[in-house]
Amino acid sequence: MELVDQLRLTIPEEIRSAEDVLSQKDQILNTAANDARRTKSMAEDELRDRLNSNELVTQAETRAADTVKEAEERITRMLQQSEAEALSRKTEADAYALRSLRAMEVELGKLAGSVRKGIEVLAESTASNMNGRRYAEEEAAGMLR
Repeated sequence: MELVDQLRLTIPEEIRSAEDVLSQKDQILNTAANDARRTKSMAEDELRDRLNSNELVTQAETRAADTVKEAEERITRMLQQSEAEALSRKTEADAYALRSLRAMEVELGKLAGSVRKGIEVLAESTASNMNGRRYAEEEAAGMLR
């Protein structure tokens, strides 16, 4: 029963931890998307300011494209990292639950063996007592005859 109680307490913590990682993933993605939008907006503003010169316009477009590409790559890396961490935590939680259940199975097997042994002892004792009482009854009946 103690193992069951420990399992009940520990597994929800692992699940909550995995859920925290998943919720952080969304927050990280939102932050990265906001950063990308802000960076793109800044690049567009800079582009407008430099429209006076063709060379500056070309440079600004290149920088904006590079910035957007970097932001997208950053978002992709963060997403992959978050998903890998969430999967790792889920796998760890599953492995812990499996180990706990296997240990519980072993303990339940031992408990079942103890119960079976107790039943056998009581059955033998009861049968012995029943045989002894019959013998005493037969002896008493024989003496009365």
